[in-house]
Formats: sequence, C-alpha cells, structure tokens
Amino acid sequence: MLRGKLLIRDLTLRDGQQSLFATRMTQDQVDRVLPFYKEANFYALEVWGGAVPDSVMRYLGENPWDRLEKIKTAIGDISLLTALSRGRNLFGYNPYPEDVIEGFNRNAIKSGIGIMRIFDALNDVDNMKSTIRYVRESGGIADCAISYTVDPKFSAKQKIKSWAHFKSLPHNIFTIEYFVEKAKEMESLGADMISIKDMAGLVTPLRAGKMIRQLKEEVNVPVDFHTHCTPGFGLASVLMAMINGVDIVDTSILNFAGGPAAPAFEIVQIFADRLGIDTGVNLKAVAKINKELKIIREELSEFDSYKVFPIDFDISDYKLSREINRLFTKAIYMAKRDKEEELLDACHEIEKYFNFPEADETVKRAEIPGGMYTNMLAQLKQLRLDHLLPRVLELVPLVRIKSGCPPLVTPTSQIVGVQAVNCVIDENKGMPFFTTKSIQFVNLVKGIYGKTPIPVDPDFREELTGVREETPYDTKNYKKQENTVFEDYGDMKLAETEKDELLLELFPTVARDFLTKCVEERYLTNIYHIEEEKRRKHQEAREAYERLTPEEKRNRLLEGLYNYQWLSYPDEDLGRS
Repeated sequence: MLRGKLLIRDLTLRDGQQSLFATRMTQDQVDRVLPFYKEANFYALEVWGGAVPDSVMRYLGENPWDRLEKIKTAIGDISLLTALSRGRNLFGYNPYPEDVIEGFNRNAIKSGIGIMRIFDALNDVDNMKSTIRYVRESGGIADCAISYTVDPKFSAKQKIKSWAHFKSLPHNIFTIEYFVEKAKEMESLGADMISIKDMAGLVTPLRAGKMIRQLKEEVNVPVDFHTHCTPGFGLASVLMAMINGVDIVDTSILNFAGGPAAPAFEIVQIFADRLGIDTGVNLKAVAKINKELKIIREELSEFDSYKVFPIDFDISDYKLSREINRLFTKAIYMAKRDKEEELLDACHEIEKYFNFPEADETVKRAEIPGGMYTNMLAQLKQLRLDHLLPRVLELVPLVRIKSGCPPLVTPTSQIVGVQAVNCVIDENKGMPFFTTKSIQFVNLVKGIYGKTPIPVDPDFREELTGVREETPYDTKNYKKQENTVFEDYGDMKLAETEKDELLLELFPTVARDFLTKCVEERYLTNIYHIEEEKRRKHQEAREAYERLTPEEKRNRLLEGLYNYQWLSYPDEDLGRS
C-alpha cells in the first residue's frame, strides 16, 4: 500500500499557532517566514479560517482579508493556500443564508484560498452541500472533512447511575464504515478530496491504518489525514496512514508542533526518507523557517502554555545516534505488522528525544479534545467547583447521548462541555439534570444546527425545547447586521466593501468594534490628506509668488489674486505696494 509520493499540508500558520499560542502571530511575524515558505515547496499551507479571522481583529487590530492577500502575494502559486470553515455555519452556530455562504467562499478564493476545507460539527453532509458547490464554482478545491470521533464510553458505575436517562445505550455508532459512507456521500456531491479531521487526536494507529486502507479502496479522490498529538497517538497514527497509502498528511514545523498541535514535519520527513517516499519539500528552506519560528515562539512566550522547546534540529543536515535510528527502524517495523503498543512505545521515545510534551493521560482517558477539557476546568474554577471535574467527565457521555451523540469538535465540544458542567451544578444543588441549560444546547437538541448522528429521544426534546419533532433552522428568520452610517465622519459606512460586510455578518461583535476603529482611522486619514493638500497648494502659491519680480508682486496684490493673510507676505512687500 506504500506510495512513492506523499504531499504535505503545512499547518504552522493556522492550526499550529492556534493550538499552541492562542492565534497571536502578528502580520509582521507571518511576513518574516513567508520568503522561506516560498522556497519550501509544500503542497499546501493552511493559513486562514478557524480562529484566525476573529483573533486578528479581536487581539491584533488587523484585517483578516489583508492577512490572506499578503500571504498570497508572497507565496504566489508555489503552494496552495488552504482555509477551514464549517459549511453552512461558517464560523458561527446557526446556519447562514445562501448569499452569505456564497459571498464568503467567493471572496476567500478571490483573495487567495486554493483549498477550502469544509466540515460540519455533526457530520451532517446536508450542511456542506452548498459550500461544496460555491467553492467549485469559484475555482477552488473542495476539501470535505469528516470529523473523527469515538463512541461515548460508560463504566458499569456510570451505567447504573445514568440508567434512568436511557431507554437503551446505543453502541457501534462511529464505525469505520460510518466514516467511509460519509466520505462516499461527500464524493458524490463533488468533493475534490477527503480529509479525516481528527481534531482531538483520538484516532489510534490501528484504526488510522484500517480507515485509510478502506477509504483508498472505496473513494476515487485524494485522501488527507489530519490529527493532533495531545493523547499521544498522533505521530504513530500518521506513520500508519503513510504505510497504508494516504495521499496527503498535515504537519507543523518543529517549533510549532507536538502537544495539542499536529506532529512535526521533520519527524514525518525522516520516516518518509526511511520508507523511500518523496515529499517534494525543500528541506533547507524548512530549516530556515524553523530557525525563525523559534525566535517567534520566544516572542509569543506569554501565550505559550508549555514553554518547553523542541531540540535544535536541522532537517536538511542531521545525524541521529544509533539508538534513535533504531527507534525509527522499530517504529516502521511495528507499523507494518500492526503491532500498536510497540509502535506507540517507539514513537513516544522518538518524541521524547525531540523534547515534545508527553501524552496527556487525562484527556486520553476522557476521550475528549484538550481544549474542551481546559474550558470545562476553567468554567468550574470560576465557580470554585473544580473539585467536581471528575463528575463532569463522567457526565459527558450522558450529555452526548441525550443530544444525539455529536462529534466533539468546535462548537459541539463546547456545547456538550458547558452542559455537562451545568448538569453537575444542578446535581450539586439537588435539582434534576438539565434544569440549567444553555440556549446552544437547546438548539442542538431541537435540530437547529442540523441532523445529529443518532436521533434525539422525542420525549427528551419535548421536555427540553417544547417541541417533539426535529426543527431545522429557518434562514427566513435571519436578520442582517446593521451597517451603521457615521454622520460625524462624513456619512462613512461601517462596512464599505462586501468583505467588510461579510466580517460584520460572521463576527458581529468583534467586527463591529474593529470596523468602527477602521472608520475613525479612515476619517482621520482623509482629514490629514485634505490638510496636506491645502499645505501643498499653499506652498506652491508661496513659491510662485517668490519667483515674481517686485513689480509683478505689486500688480498681483492689486489685482487681488493673492491673499495676504493666507500667504503671510513680508511687511516690506506691502509697504512697497
């Protein structure tokens, strides 16, 4: 199943910095690595979407469209630029009207996006249909991503405690066949490629190998594998995907890899070398990028939760010790023989050598994304109830089943996590579960966000939402954001262009603040230019006056062609006049 060529999608400038440094890279920091990226020859660079548009406005005061366009100008056609969005939901919770979906995808592709990775938090393919069409109509590549997740797991104790909440406990929901069928549905709608999007890093090496094998047999478009390292499966699962014929893998460059981020490109490249697989990447350019990323990581230290750097390593010129070479050989040997435990042991030793964080055992046992875990803990700490976290983790499977077993990916991971905390708070107060509920959880159960992987119990839906039948969101109820006109600023509009209008629709609060500042800056800039033009004309008039003979000056003044106060003529000129 091994392939002679492997394409690499670099995640450093989006997923890498988002996973490790709260998406705080400034435009200046991005600009510093772009010349090296132009040399690197990656198949694709993920640079936009996800948290980038929100964060660059909210925290950096930068325009997201400008960031994308500057990257495109610097990279040209060397690598495809990729972005991430949630189909009909784009960056929000509720579905958007078709004109917003079409406008966003058209403008993103016009501004430089070559591949739009489209996913839905519920794996509801209906929520992806129109985006696939609009991306392809605009000349982009539709990368349809399946959100990977696992079945909720209940201990015997949990089953007894929660039995009253279930008519039966569903099982075998997220089988390999489930994911393959989703891929085939997406291909039939026009997907140009399929991605397994394992945002929580939950796919084990054996499962990764089997899934890639089956996908390569049953779909006719390229397959991409995307995972994270938090629970400790990431590197081993990428190696298994490579051995089983995956077309593309997602990696980050060493200093922006590991932990909650993706596996390191450099380690994947070493495996590729050992397997005789060509990635086509310029390794000298990668070494330059990594060197600059170390400096940038130091600059981002206040957002770096680990503050433990990987070793200094130059992928273009390196030598490994006999022991480390042996670990790479062992990992490949065990992967080819489906020896999962031994493979994981070897990969963990390799990651230890490169000084990456160890696997997060708590997240691994809970089988939830790291971000979901930290958000729940933060919510409990705020209420001084963090001692109840173990009980919250026990209730996550219950909340998932009651809400139709959504995959744990943004935003459903946060919806389920918040509701699990609410249930524990209810329990702590002696009240029934789901007494306290968020509007997002109500909407999830109601059907506003789309079809869940398993049906919601109609009795529970009626009890929670007041309606028994699934109720999809009606975009007729959608209200466009007000485009304020600033009379004090010469009737300037808040959103002057379609791209501004899209920011306002997709990020109402953050974009309103950002665009208001932009209006103020434009107004001040206009005033400055007007004053500069006045000063320029004034200076030209003075210079023209100075070139005149005394006789001509006197005649001009008598004709009223020059204004004394405006030009501030010397007193002796007036006297002579």
